[in-house]
Amino acid sequence: MDTVIEPKSMSAIIAATIKTGIIKSNVFAMFAGLAMALYVNGLHPFEHIWQIIAAFAGSFLVIGAAGTFNNVYDIDIDSKMDRTKDRPTVAGDISKRAALILGTVMMIAGLAFLWSASFYAALFGFLGLFFYVVPYTMWTKRSTVYNTEVGSISGAFPPLIGWGAVSSDLTNPAIWGLFFVMVIWQMPHFYAIAIRKHDDYAKANVPMLPVVKGFKRTYIQTNVYLVILIGVSFSMLAFSPYIMALTVALSTIWLWISLKYAKLQDDAKWAKVMFVYSLIYLMVLFGAIILYSIIGLLIA
Repeated sequence: MDTVIEPKSMSAIIAATIKTGIIKSNVFAMFAGLAMALYVNGLHPFEHIWQIIAAFAGSFLVIGAAGTFNNVYDIDIDSKMDRTKDRPTVAGDISKRAALILGTVMMIAGLAFLWSASFYAALFGFLGLFFYVVPYTMWTKRSTVYNTEVGSISGAFPPLIGWGAVSSDLTNPAIWGLFFVMVIWQMPHFYAIAIRKHDDYAKANVPMLPVVKGFKRTYIQTNVYLVILIGVSFSMLAFSPYIMALTVALSTIWLWISLKYAKLQDDAKWAKVMFVYSLIYLMVLFGAIILYSIIGLLIA
């Protein structure tokens, strides 16, 4: 009996092309920066309703555009990796030209939304997209083990977009504390992915740290970044001593997990646990920031 393959819906193809999973996590990060700005500056949400709507819409579109451009540029290496070989741009579900048009339209519309919120929201949206597409995807991803460090910069812009949408005060250390926490958080997060998908990256000749330097070097470097993350976590005091304590605790637990599971001498197990905890870390931290900000606004 022949196997009948159901055709993919256009909505499913577009969702995979723009990477909706990545969009959701980054919009959540943007929301944390937005909520923080409202609380710190004592701003009433209903007085900034358009800026809030524009920040969500613009972030969704700009992040989707970045993911689309990344998919188009990486067709050759995505075709070699098991986890990416079924992406629409690789499978031919969407042409390169159509994907470029989709990404361009999303970029223009997204930046327009962010511009309508504020100049700074548009600026940070553009910088996040630029760093992801050019310095990361086009320049460093294929050429150096430091591609993760470069990529981490683009991943830390969403909270700045949220902050900039409602506040022009960029001197407040609270938002920069969150920005630097986000930059450092991405290192152990992506190192865990790189170990879990080591064979994929090796087949595609992508110079991720575990591929080039080995698992031991990756483990050591992960712990160095986790120690740095603990130190950077204290910068959250500028926002709240409670959020600072939470961030320090989350970072310390992460280091403890890394040390504990390394004793098992099971690289796959270590990488899986580190990856899962990295997601928990982010959900708890952003959730706490949003909840703390909302409660603070309500009782102010």
